[in-house]
Amino acid sequence: MSMPVIEASCTTRTQAINDLLESIALQETALSHILNAEGEKIQAVVAMDCICPNDLLAVNESVRCTLNTAKEYEQILYDKLSALLEQ
Repeated sequence: MSMPVIEASCTTRTQAINDLLESIALQETALSHILNAEGEKIQAVVAMDCICPNDLLAVNESVRCTLNTAKEYEQILYDKLSALLEQ
C-alpha cells in the first residue's frame, strides 16, 4: 500500500482555525448524542417490569464505562481547543 500524497493547499490561517473550531463543535454534538442514548438506555431498563439487580448493575457498568470514555474524549477536545486559543 502506498503512502497518500498530501499537497499544500491555499487555505488561510483564519479558515484553518474556523475549520478546527467547526470540527470540535461537530465532535461535541456527536458526543452529546452518545450521552443522550446512554440516558435513554437507562430509562428503558428501569422501565422494565422483570429486571433483576444483576442486570441493572450490568447496565450501570456499561454506562459508567461509556461516561469514562466520554470524559477522556472531552479532555482531548478541550486540549485541542486550548491549543487553538493559544495561537
